[in-house]
Amino acid sequence: MKHKYLVLTVLAASVCAVGCKPSGDSTTEDREATAKQLDKIKAETKQAAQDMKEYAYAQKAQFVGEMQPRLAEINRALDQLSAKVEKSTDAVKAQAGPKLQELRDQMATLTKQLEEARNATESTWAGVQARFKKGYGELEDKFQQARQWLSDKIAP
Repeated sequence: MKHKYLVLTVLAASVCAVGCKPSGDSTTEDREATAKQLDKIKAETKQAAQDMKEYAYAQKAQFVGEMQPRLAEINRALDQLSAKVEKSTDAVKAQAGPKLQELRDQMATLTKQLEEARNATESTWAGVQARFKKGYGELEDKFQQARQWLSDKIAP
């Protein structure tokens, strides 16, 4: 996103620098030169945007490779949390059941989204990645809340 703003800033500065002559002093030749320069800048900006998109897509395998172990770690931690719940009172088990199920459902959704990320095309990659990151952040938050809740319930 920062790159987009940088490219747009360069484009705007270039347009201002090229077109800063007063209108009364410009000739047809000047206008044509300015138009050519503007077209060139537009083409370069478009190419830079495409290059950024291709770079982000090229990072897909790395992203999937990094997220897979993170999901596995959360899944292990969720199993440990479930084991603690099983050792607790019936009241805690009853309250924790829906919370744990919600976490497991969200984990299943993220696993599916990670598979979608693995199979994403260049045109779908940005959206798939954004959805996964959002869901992953929500899962982490809910997991920490569940861990804290259980800690409060079990601890004297």
